[in-house]
Parts: sequence; C-alpha cells; structure tokens
Amino acid sequence: MTQKTVAAAIHSEKSSATTKEHGVFTYGNDTICYDVIRKPKPSDTAKKVARKVIIKVHPDQRVVATVPYDASEDAIVDAMHKRARWVWQSINDFAKQKDTVSHKRYVSGETQFYLGKRYVLKVIVDTEKVPNVKLSRGKLNVTIKDEASKSIDDRVIKIKPLIDKWYQHKAKAIFHERLAELLPKATWVKGIPSFRVMAMKKQWGSCSSKGNLMLNPHLIKAPKECIDYVILHELCHIAEHNHSERFWRLLTQVMPNWKEVKAKLDDMAELYLNE
Repeated sequence: MTQKTVAAAIHSEKSSATTKEHGVFTYGNDTICYDVIRKPKPSDTAKKVARKVIIKVHPDQRVVATVPYDASEDAIVDAMHKRARWVWQSINDFAKQKDTVSHKRYVSGETQFYLGKRYVLKVIVDTEKVPNVKLSRGKLNVTIKDEASKSIDDRVIKIKPLIDKWYQHKAKAIFHERLAELLPKATWVKGIPSFRVMAMKKQWGSCSSKGNLMLNPHLIKAPKECIDYVILHELCHIAEHNHSERFWRLLTQVMPNWKEVKAKLDDMAELYLNE
C-alpha cells in the first residue's frame, strides 16, 4: 500500500448549554470526520484519571475521540494523526461488514433478537389457527393462515406486521417493568413518568421537556442492561435537559458502568435496527 498523507483540524460549536467539538482529517484521498467528547473535570478527591486520548470507531463508522477535560486541540489532532491509518482501516472494515447485513426476508431460518439472545425464525402455515407469534425452544414461531409467496413484498405484508406487533407488546411490558425497577435510583423524579413506544431510526429513546419518555421498540432486542441504560439515560434528562457535565456525572452515579453497556448496544445497533 502506498504511503498516505494525513492532515487534521478541529473546531467547536458553543452554545449556552454545552460545547460540541468536531474534527476532520484527510488520509490519502479520504476525508474522515470525528466527534470529541471531553471527560468531566475530576473532583479534588477523585482518583487520578488517564490522560490519554481514546479513539473508537463504531460499527456505523462514527469516529469518537474521548479526551481529558483540558486536552488541547494540538494533543487531540496529534492523537488522531498517530492512529489515522488504524481509523481509516477500521472504517473500511465496518463498511464491508455493513454490506453483509441485508434487509430481512422473513423466511424460516433467519435470525431474530429478543433480550440479547438470537432466535431462529420459523414460519408455520396453519389454516385452523389465528395468526400469532410465540417463542419456543430457541425459535420464534410465526403462524400464518396461508403460505406466503416467494415475493419479499408479500412476506413483508403478511409476516412483518405480526412480528412488529409482538415486539411492541413485549416492549411495553418489559419497559414498564424495568422503569418501575429503576425509578428508586432516580430520586429526582417525582411520580411515575409516562412513556410510549415508537419506532425510531436513529434514537433508542428521548425525553420531552415535560418529562415524558419515548422508547424505541427495537430496544427490546437488546439485553436488559442495555434497556436499563437507555431508560436511566432518559430519566437523567428529566434533571439535566442536555448532555452537560452534570448530566454525565448523574448518569455515572446511577449506572457506573454505562460506558461499557453503551458500547455493547452501539456494537449491535445495526443488527437490532435491521428490518
């Protein structure tokens, strides 16, 4: 491979609430953008924190640099410069993987997820039974009244709505259960927040200015600890409406390992959101 040159730059967008930093660098003929997340300033009594810049490339090809609260722009750019080839290679590797994640065809043998586990889809034709979806012995059994044709559109029309409805039903029940379990940790929340389940393409959840939660039904495909992370994340927004230092401190207080759990959810997001 021929030697590639690297050039990098960084800029920030300031608002009254927070500061978002973004950077960009070129590697050969490719331009790569990245986000910068600054760690909260440690308290005087806090243990000494690592001073290095941590770079992560996510499966959706986002590049994120997590840096000390007082890291200089030169230090961040230098770190990106040193790992430029690895970043470039990781992005390309994830891009190739993405090509292999094709849309669901809703045929027996496909994989479906539920609470972090993989289940094999089995389509059953039974003219005597009401169409339904059931988990049984490692399989997600979908019963329909008549055979779906080989057309993907026909299978999507007949089978996908049954699976979507099943996920919605399970999501409402499990989310309600997890919210009740987690509320004692969120001492700043008064009463029980209302929530609704709505499919979203780019968000696992959201919190309105009135404290109402919205959760993505696809989240039911993830392990319970990931569901807990999203719920706690949104509950923290009831106290802190933006991603300020106080927000991250509050989230760390109620879920110390949230970074590891978030990374697990991010790594599987493309598969969980695949339809």
